[in-house]
Amino acid sequence: MDGPRFKIPESVLVVIHTPALEVLLIRRTGDDELWQSVTGSKDFDDEPLARTAAREVEEETGIPCGEGSPLAPRLLDWQRRNVYPILPRWRARYAPGVRANTEHLFSLCLPAPLAPRLDPCEHTAWRWLPYREAAAATFSSTNAAAILLLPQFA
Repeated sequence: MDGPRFKIPESVLVVIHTPALEVLLIRRTGDDELWQSVTGSKDFDDEPLARTAAREVEEETGIPCGEGSPLAPRLLDWQRRNVYPILPRWRARYAPGVRANTEHLFSLCLPAPLAPRLDPCEHTAWRWLPYREAAAATFSSTNAAAILLLPQFA
């Protein structure tokens, strides 16, 4: 019999933007103040980070950017990571004793803003904002910092 499946404490953050540095933010279900970029954990330990990033973008926005798709070359691994404490309200998703997550930063440049297809179980709204406004609107300090780095990577 298998035990509970815990989240892997290694994730991606994908800042979706346009060449004009407009940033897509999505609002988490259950809290009108939790605006963020695409985020998500690896499904298995040896899942390549680029695959995790592409999978999460498609799951959360409906935008295909995985290997072989026209947008695949626009998914950029920044080769940067953040390590942060897991908020108490989300710790039960992880194995006992896990208190920190390692987040790998990516971006996806779209030619122009588009309307994403959200999974209503995860997100309830979306909006495009100039990057400084998007950084101010996100609830996560690591997400805000990544958005503010966007001009260096765009």
